[in-house]
Amino acid sequence: MDLSSYAELAVRLVNTDSLGHEGGDMLGTLDGLRALVADREHLNHGITRADLEALRQIREELRSFFVSCSQGSGAEAAARLNELLIQYPVHPQLSGHDGQPWHVHYTESGSVSDKYAAGAAMGLAVRLADLGMERFGVCQAAPCQGVFIDTSAARTRRYCSDRCTNRANVTAFRARKRGEEA
Repeated sequence: MDLSSYAELAVRLVNTDSLGHEGGDMLGTLDGLRALVADREHLNHGITRADLEALRQIREELRSFFVSCSQGSGAEAAARLNELLIQYPVHPQLSGHDGQPWHVHYTESGSVSDKYAAGAAMGLAVRLADLGMERFGVCQAAPCQGVFIDTSAARTRRYCSDRCTNRANVTAFRARKRGEEA
């Protein structure tokens, strides 16, 4: 298992906030949390209200990490991520299930929110080490504040989604048209 894929858990969690999710706060209900983890078998059992509250707090900590990265504050970003890694440790173990070659999983322990946070923090650490801090960003399409990890070859990503990219392009086009008419 590629532990860097767990970084997507962090992006998904941060973007559940109304700042990055146009439908309002996705973590307003247990059903919203269930929808968030529906595709992660190891996370979608035993969800409690305590998990919901814990993930809201973790979401803010992860958002702070992305903001620190986007502002070029590497020391602050690393400190925030190291705090999460200490608070939510990952216990790796080798696994060779389903006829696959040996690969690394982290052990299943703790609450749903503990597992989510541990995976997200470890995934971010791996991605940060692989890609560098400048690849973690906050959407530049106002008023969105969603986050993203830029894995593009050109290192030019500025928006959290295609929707925000399109919205920004339309806004820029309309501004140019107004400028031409004036």
